Amino acid sequence: MTAPWFDPNLYAWIPGALLGLIGGGIGGPLIGTCASRGRHKKLVIAFLIVVFDACAALLAAGIFAWSKGQPYGVWYGLGFPGLLGLLLFGSITPLVLRRYREAETRNGTRSPALS
Repeated sequence: MTAPWFDPNLYAWIPGALLGLIGGGIGGPLIGTCASRGRHKKLVIAFLIVVFDACAALLAAGIFAWSKGQPYGVWYGLGFPGLLGLLLFGSITPLVLRRYREAETRNGTRSPALS
């Protein structure tokens, strides 16, 4: 086993806590309010893509840490929030797109590219 990249007892909780804060922040104000009203579509979709990419990077870092023999707290602290974020944000993206389509249909501004 190699030397840990960071002290798992002090820092392993940070990625998971940040994922929870971001999920709560994007869920209510951005998706709940904006998507149902059809507002700020580019911002919401861009934010989902950035968070999804960050979760993919966390999962990749966790897998890399595991392959390099890092302690459990290091690879799990990186990999689990990454996997969880990929599953959650990946599954919520089609729902968000559907909400925007419904709002565009209600407002009569449906884009033909989203059909």
